[in-house]
Amino acid sequence: MTGIVIKGARILGEHAADLVISDGVIQEISTSTLARTVTAGSRVIDADGLILLPGFVDLHTHLREPGREDTETIASGSAAAAAGGFTAVLAMANTNPVTDTAEAAERVFDLGRAAGLVDVQPIGAVSKGLDGAELAELGLMARSRAAVRVFSDDGRCVGDARLMRRALDYVKAFGGVISQHSQDSRLADSSACCHEGELSGRLGLPSWPGVAEDVIVARDVMLARHTGSRVHVAHVSTAGSVEVIRWAKSRGIAVTAEVTPHHLALGTELLVGYDPVYKVNPPLRPTEDQEAIREALADGTIDAVATDHAPHARHDKEHAFPDAAFGMLGLETALGIIVDLLVKPGLLTWADVADRMSIAPARIAGLTGHGRPIEVGAPANLVLVDPDASWTVDRDASRSRSRNNPWHGRTLHGAVHATLLRGACTAYRGQVAPAGGHLDLEALS
Repeated sequence: MTGIVIKGARILGEHAADLVISDGVIQEISTSTLARTVTAGSRVIDADGLILLPGFVDLHTHLREPGREDTETIASGSAAAAAGGFTAVLAMANTNPVTDTAEAAERVFDLGRAAGLVDVQPIGAVSKGLDGAELAELGLMARSRAAVRVFSDDGRCVGDARLMRRALDYVKAFGGVISQHSQDSRLADSSACCHEGELSGRLGLPSWPGVAEDVIVARDVMLARHTGSRVHVAHVSTAGSVEVIRWAKSRGIAVTAEVTPHHLALGTELLVGYDPVYKVNPPLRPTEDQEAIREALADGTIDAVATDHAPHARHDKEHAFPDAAFGMLGLETALGIIVDLLVKPGLLTWADVADRMSIAPARIAGLTGHGRPIEVGAPANLVLVDPDASWTVDRDASRSRSRNNPWHGRTLHGAVHATLLRGACTAYRGQVAPAGGHLDLEALS
C-alpha cells in the first residue's frame, strides 16, 4: 500500500505536526521538517487547520444483518461509520438469528472484515434468543475467531438478577463485560415510550419513569461489586443513574457507562408533535436529566459517547407514535452533535473528545488496536476533523439504508475530513470508499 503523509495536523487540537504512515502504522511524527525522505508515490494530505484524533469507536451500533438487510447491512453501516470518523464499531446482538453462538458471531465478524471500512466487532447476547432465561454461549463466543468480549441483550433488559449474576461471574474469567439495557419491565414495559410526567399524561402516551432505569443500574453495580466483574451501563438517560454510577465509581466498583448524542441534545418536549423519529428507548428526557448527563460526560463519570445507531425501514417507523419502532440514526452525525453541544461551549476539549469517543470505548471493549495514543508504532486508525466546517444534515444523503434521522435539516459544526483504517483512507472529504477497498487520494485531489 502506498504511504500517506499528513502535513500540519494539530494532534488532539494542540501542536501541529507532520506524520508519515506506511504499512498500516505511524512511522514518523515531526513538529519541524520530516526527518527522512518521504517514499516516492506517497500521498499527501494537507491538514493545515485540521485536528488529528484517534479513530472513533462506537460501543453501541445496530447493523441489522442478518435478518433486516432492508434497513441496514454490515457494509452500509460500515460506510456510515467511516463517514462519521469511526474506525471500529461494536455490532449489537439483536439480529435474526440472534448473535448468541460462536458461529453467529464469526459470521458478523467475517462480514465486517469483507466490508473492510471499519473493524466490526460483534457483541454477543447474554441470554439465548434474548429471552432472559438461559445463558448464551458466552465462553464459546469469547474463544471464537471473533474473540467476543462484550455481551448484551440490548433492546431488552437482563431482568433476572440471578442470570445477571451468573453472566458477570462467567465473563470475569476472560475479562469480558456485560452491557446492560437498564429497564425494569415492571415499572416500564415494552409499550412505554414517553418519559413519565405531565407531558406523557397530556399526550396520552405510555409512560417510562426514570426510576425504571435507576433501579436496574443500582442493582447491577451491586452485583458487579459482589462478583468483582465488569458491568457497562448502556445509553444512560437519567440523573438518578448518574448519581448511582458516580457513587459506584467512588467506591472502586468496576462500572462504566455510555451516553448517546440524542439523549444529550434532544428533550421530551419534541414528542409534542407525535413525530415517531423521536421515539427511542430509553425515551428522551427532560432538561434536568439532560443537564445531569452532560455534566457527567464532561467530568468523566460517564466514560463514553455511543451512538445507539438504530436504522429502521419507513414502514416500521411511520406509524402512530405508540406503534412505531424505537430508534434513530447516529453514526454520521455524532461528532457534529458533540462539537456543538460540548466542544464549542468549552465543556470538552479535543483531547476529551478523543477520550470519550475513542480511547475509553476501545478500552471498555478490549480493542487494543484502537483508541491508541498518536505515536510512532501505533496503528494508523485515525480521523482528521475540520473544526470550523459547518454542514447541514440531509437524511437522503446518508450512507445508511434507512432515513429515520432526527437531525435532518440541522446545521452542525465540525466535519470529518478523512478517516484512516490502518493507513487506508476509507473516507475523504465526503467520499466513502467502496466495500473492500480504499480511496485513491491522488484521484480525489
